[in-house]
Amino acid sequence: MSNIIKERVTANIDGDFVVFLIGFRVNTFWKIHQWWPVASAMPKMLKELYQNPELGFISHEGSIGRTSIMIQYWRSYDQLEAYAKSKTAVHLPAWARFNKRVGSNGDVGIWHETYIIKNGQHESIYNNMPKFGLGKVGDLVSVTGKNNSARDRLKNGVL
Repeated sequence: MSNIIKERVTANIDGDFVVFLIGFRVNTFWKIHQWWPVASAMPKMLKELYQNPELGFISHEGSIGRTSIMIQYWRSYDQLEAYAKSKTAVHLPAWARFNKRVGSNGDVGIWHETYIIKNGQHESIYNNMPKFGLGKVGDLVSVTGKNNSARDRLKNGVL
């Protein structure tokens, strides 16, 4: 079993950051040739992002199913946008291939949501979990006293 933290903890992160949710949905299972390139593009991007921390990518979590979701953490929206538009990065050519191959034909859905989180404007709780989500990118702090409830953590800026 991975390193389970057997207590209630919360994540403390200094400064602003971005939570970027991205994923795809397989609408026609039998058209593997349409959705497999979408599914296989992300590992290449993640490898590039982890190898180049100056791009602003911090970490990710993901789940694969008919509708797949990846939660990404970025240092800033400007860095996320710069990566998405970079002509030298893996993302832009993959995006162009998707639009050429699938476009809006209905076979594979893609989606994303972007949240800009201001310093102290987040809260989290983890109990009997390994480091996960914001807990992987921030400092873990025991949940007691002034940060016992979600409302308290938001009111007090976690610490």
